Amino acid sequence: MTADPPVAAAAPVIDSHHHFWRVARQHQAWRTAEHHAIERDYDPADLRAELAAAGVDATVLVQSVDTEEENDRLAAYATRAADYVAAVVGWLPLAAPDAARAELARFTHPLLRGVRTLVARDPLDWLTAPGSLALFRDLADRGLTWDVVPLTPEQVRNITALAEAVPGLRIVVDHLARPPVETGERAPWAARLAALAAQPGVALKVSVGIDVLTAWPRWDADALLPYVAHAVEVFGPERLMLASNWPVVLLRRDYGGALADLTAVLSRAGVGKDGLAQIRGATAARWYGVQT
Repeated sequence: MTADPPVAAAAPVIDSHHHFWRVARQHQAWRTAEHHAIERDYDPADLRAELAAAGVDATVLVQSVDTEEENDRLAAYATRAADYVAAVVGWLPLAAPDAARAELARFTHPLLRGVRTLVARDPLDWLTAPGSLALFRDLADRGLTWDVVPLTPEQVRNITALAEAVPGLRIVVDHLARPPVETGERAPWAARLAALAAQPGVALKVSVGIDVLTAWPRWDADALLPYVAHAVEVFGPERLMLASNWPVVLLRRDYGGALADLTAVLSRAGVGKDGLAQIRGATAARWYGVQT
């Protein structure tokens, strides 16, 4: 009698980008009067049931303000959400290498897997300064990623120059690099995305950022299709990762609905079962060193 073959375990699903915050304790410069709907506290208890309902196994917790206190809050949140937060992207003042090294020495959380500083449309010429290159080489040696949302052609040029200079650095571009979904225009954004994808150390999050959410009168997953399809074409599933951007996404869509819609758009863009497994978990696990 032959035993039945073992059933393969389902690949873990990882939400690669979400936040927690206490509105009274942190000034989020990116949040304006248009974002009143998310002007309240969000903590681990608020997300736990959503994860279970959506079938998400683990998450990557990302900073939302640029202060030392934010890192301390992230550490406390990660402790309270130890059953699902598997990685933390903390804050470093990356434009000031000496200060960044000091904060990196202070903030030594075991789940720290990446760093970020909010850049908006600011010039990024400092990325290729000698001190910055040395800092990013150190981050690469430590296995830390750099998360960033480039919005301008100049920022993309600076980021690609950094990627070429520090090939061991893993760079994660958040929120599809801000596609102009509300206008339907594609060409400038598509060229920027292709330039980023040409660097093998760059990955991309399939998520919707606050600029698009603010510009949209309502959630429109169909409008995302051409942008997601281009991302799939130039990056491939092995360098794409699914992300909710919760609670920011609540401006237009609930947590489970957003993830389901993004997954459906990826399927419509031609991603098959194996590719979806990459995007829904395996890519984030590799890039952030997530253990599930």
